[in-house]
Amino acid sequence: MAGKNRERRERIKMGVRKKISGTTERPRLSIFRSNTGIYAQIIDDSKGVTLAAASTVELGKKTGLNAENSKNVGKKIAEKALSSGIESIVFDRNGYLYHGNVKAFAEGAREGGLKF
Repeated sequence: MAGKNRERRERIKMGVRKKISGTTERPRLSIFRSNTGIYAQIIDDSKGVTLAAASTVELGKKTGLNAENSKNVGKKIAEKALSSGIESIVFDRNGYLYHGNVKAFAEGAREGGLKF
């Protein structure tokens, strides 16, 4: 069953990535969610570089993944982005549904000052 879910997410991910791309003016905010944490990167696809990154590992949270931790990671990545001079981004949910931890992460990033 896990193989089907992984394939479905990859198919959705490829469809999303065909449509969006990060530029120097509006880099892409990509997330990865696992059972134990959430990881985020701000990427400039035109240069192929990662501009900022944050994760639950960086925050020192060992309690697993929950909405509170996701929101805190969103705020942390927004803080790093604003210090780098990035205010506006393109959100890449990476094939995950916009629900639960992904939604909490996005709300935290918006509260932190990112526009998307």
